[in-house]
Amino acid sequence: MAELTVIGGGLAGCEAALMAARLGVEVRLLEMKPQHYTPAHRSPHLAELVCSNSLRSAQPTSAVGLLKLEMALMGSAVIAAARRTAVGAGKALAVDRQRFAQCMDQMVRRQPNIARLTRRVDRLPRQGLTIVATGPLTTDELAAELARITGSQHLHFYDAIAPIVTRESVDMAHAFWQDRYADPPPPGGEADYLNCPLSQEEFAAFHQALTSAEQVPLHPFESPRFFEGCLPIEVMAARGEKTLLFGPMKPVGLTDPRTGRRPFAVLQLRREDGQGRLMNLVGFQTKLTHSAQRRVFRLIPALARAEFVRLGSIHRNTFLDAPRVLTPDLRLAAAPHLMIAGQLSGVEGYVESAAMGLLCGLNAARILAGLPTTLPPPTTATGGLLAHLGNRQTKDFQPSNVNFGLLAPLEERLPKRQRGRAYARRAIADFISWLEAAGLTPAEDPPPL
Repeated sequence: MAELTVIGGGLAGCEAALMAARLGVEVRLLEMKPQHYTPAHRSPHLAELVCSNSLRSAQPTSAVGLLKLEMALMGSAVIAAARRTAVGAGKALAVDRQRFAQCMDQMVRRQPNIARLTRRVDRLPRQGLTIVATGPLTTDELAAELARITGSQHLHFYDAIAPIVTRESVDMAHAFWQDRYADPPPPGGEADYLNCPLSQEEFAAFHQALTSAEQVPLHPFESPRFFEGCLPIEVMAARGEKTLLFGPMKPVGLTDPRTGRRPFAVLQLRREDGQGRLMNLVGFQTKLTHSAQRRVFRLIPALARAEFVRLGSIHRNTFLDAPRVLTPDLRLAAAPHLMIAGQLSGVEGYVESAAMGLLCGLNAARILAGLPTTLPPPTTATGGLLAHLGNRQTKDFQPSNVNFGLLAPLEERLPKRQRGRAYARRAIADFISWLEAAGLTPAEDPPPL
């Protein structure tokens, strides 16, 4: 029987191991607990949820709800365990964390094709198919191994994530295209940057709201000593009103066509994808709460009705520069016997990490059976995450939660309230077709949409 090694017993590692084992692969699951713990972990069980007991929306018309549905169609152990241990949380899927970890632990223990070994891994194997799913707090020794293989410039230890909005939600009556110190483009033309100007009064109101807004508290395993190169926008603002005017909101080299003069302050937006449907708020990495981000950033006139597809954050996280070092099927280009799953691959969030583990487990089994790897289409939530990991258009790759902006665009333009259902209907049909083409039977019937 073919053998697979999985390093890491978090959600992604367990999902990968269980999927491969169900497909007839003999799996060695290496997890360092309970002999060793990261600063964030306390439970001896596998698949420990650390930061939250909510796996976010269960509505299939939301991007993360759609991702859960796709995972369930693949027979996801994480979704099955979450459903068994769910607690009331409205439209969200929240779990009893202790019972969830126990349930996942039992699934692994009862799977005859999995041998769980308690072992800390500091060196990656030079041969033999291996899935690395060591999570956002990968040990220094293993991180050094990854840096050796990929190049240290492709391994990152802190997320510095700025929000992303849809381009169509930007009010162009309060925005203009121009690159700094360049001539404005001709009417109807575009530059690399879309500028959102603020008057002195607008900036003063924005600054006051920014410096008084609620922030997400640091986890015990995170350091408050941020890198100067990726300071939260609110930390810069707290140093004085002029700090932002000499930093990410500096107006120099720009001319507002409405006035013919340099604006008092400017937020610049940059394309996040090749089609230009998503725009990144340049330099606006933040520790504000999600509700505070929406409220404060919409004080910028051009963003008054902005649709946020990703909100900002800064936190401790080990991840790879996926577009530069991973192949489309999540193998290291420099070491194809190593597959990368979970947050280490460059996705953000428990559900997204588990989805990448599920996909790695499937393709590992195919590789060991001598079959080609298979990937879901970009019209699906899982395929959208893969598209993000392979997006070479982004100049500074950062992890992302699943969002509809990552999926291939819909063929017809629809009102916002109708888009989620349209995305979901298309995705489920395409996902089931992909599963069947890969020789898999959907594990359950999808709900009516």
